[in-house]
Amino acid sequence: MTTSVLQPGQDFQPLTVSKLGGGSLTLGKPAEGFEWQLIVVYRGKHCPICTRYLGEFNDALAEFNKAGVEVVAVSADSEARATAQIAEVNPDFSVGYDLSIEQMQQLGLFISGPRLGMDAERPFAEPGLFVINGEGKLQIIDISNVPFARPSVRSLVMGINFLRSRAEAFPINGTYSA
Repeated sequence: MTTSVLQPGQDFQPLTVSKLGGGSLTLGKPAEGFEWQLIVVYRGKHCPICTRYLGEFNDALAEFNKAGVEVVAVSADSEARATAQIAEVNPDFSVGYDLSIEQMQQLGLFISGPRLGMDAERPFAEPGLFVINGEGKLQIIDISNVPFARPSVRSLVMGINFLRSRAEAFPINGTYSA
């Protein structure tokens, strides 16, 4: 399978992954009580920047939830590695693990392999962020090939609140076609 190139405004094809604490997590389908879903793809236990970033989402979680947005996170780490990293964050949002290479490709993510001196157990996804709106469409896409280029959580909260309050007036950005 080749890597997909996701486009703003396209229907998001839900993916299912295992969820820490048991059961499964559906990416692209907000949980009951939420209209939108924000998916944070993080690199894994080997990435201290990811741990801090997930903590920022946990700190802003009430604001996202107030706006009707469920926050979830996922990595390619095994259950044991994901559990160890997430224990440092202790988030109040659901976290998935074992994201497969095929799922990474479906999401259009950059994939890296373990390198000399890196504590990664297998290929992993570089950071990605997806916001799925109430119609199941990709409202926001942010994909990076490095851990230090990610959107500000504060900016996301403000931007999503702006979009949600004016949804009819603002079409999804990046959908122009000649």
